[in-house]
Order: sequence, then structure tokens, then C-alpha cells
Amino acid sequence: MNKSVSSHPSRTSVHELTKVSLVAALYFVVTVMLAVISFGAIQLRLSEMFNYLALYHKRYVVAVTLGVVFANFMSPTWALDVPIGGIATFLVLVLCRAVTKNMKNHIEKMAVTAVIFAISMFTVAGQLHILLDLPFFYTWFIVGVGELLSMTVGGFIIYFVSKKIDLTK
Repeated sequence: MNKSVSSHPSRTSVHELTKVSLVAALYFVVTVMLAVISFGAIQLRLSEMFNYLALYHKRYVVAVTLGVVFANFMSPTWALDVPIGGIATFLVLVLCRAVTKNMKNHIEKMAVTAVIFAISMFTVAGQLHILLDLPFFYTWFIVGVGELLSMTVGGFIIYFVSKKIDLTK
């Protein structure tokens, strides 16, 4: 009897868990290794490139959300950053999947995702306003621009990776 690996439920679960864990760990490591630019009012969180993975498969919504939660424990504003950042990331990833699900052009999907994430940075600005008394709208603008830049650079990386590796599997 010759059964394929993917037809065996426990092996499939292990493969799914491995992929989720790998992406969560990559998000964490990239964020922490670049911590000096990953947190604060001026941030370029290159690990945000992993947000695009959610466009390829729904498992990455959980993976990236877990990565954000774990990474945000390293944040100077972790008390708000962990719960708010985790919830916001999850909701924005679900929103991006819903908004882009019928789009055929992959670059357009990525561009829309980048803009949605940049706009969503009001959550980070709100935390910085509450905890560090930074001006809300100015901080939202600065963090949003940083997010757009991070997502643009990361978008090129993920786009070229997707040409070599099938991220939908």
C-alpha cells in the first residue's frame, strides 16, 4: 500500500505546524536582529515582508501573527504592543486576504496589502501616543511611511522568492 505523505493526516499536520513555526520564528529573528530599527516612532521592520505570505496561504495568517506577538515581547512598549500588535496584525492579514482574494495580478495584490498595512499603523501610533506621549498624527504618518518602505523592500524579496518557491503549498 503506497500512500502519499500529504494523504496522512498526522504528517500533514506536522508539515503545517512546521511551516507555521518556521515563519513565526523567521519573523521573530529578523525583528530582533534588527531591533534598533524594528521598534519605536521611526521604524523599518523588514520582517513585515512576511505579511505577504498570507496572500499565498491562510496558514501564514497564524504564523505571522505569532511572530508579531513573540517579537513584540522585545518591544519597549510590550505591555500594549503584544496584545494590540497581535490582534491588529491578525485582523489586517484577514482583511488583506479578503480584499485581494479576487485580484489576479500578484503585484497589485501586494501593493494593496502594503497600503492597507501602512494605514493600519494608527495602532502603533496610538500605543506610542499613550505610552510615550508622542503626537498621534505625526507618529502615524512616520510609522506608516516606515511600514510602506518596509513592505516595499520586503515585497520585492517575497515576490522573487515566490518565483522560485511555490508558497501556496
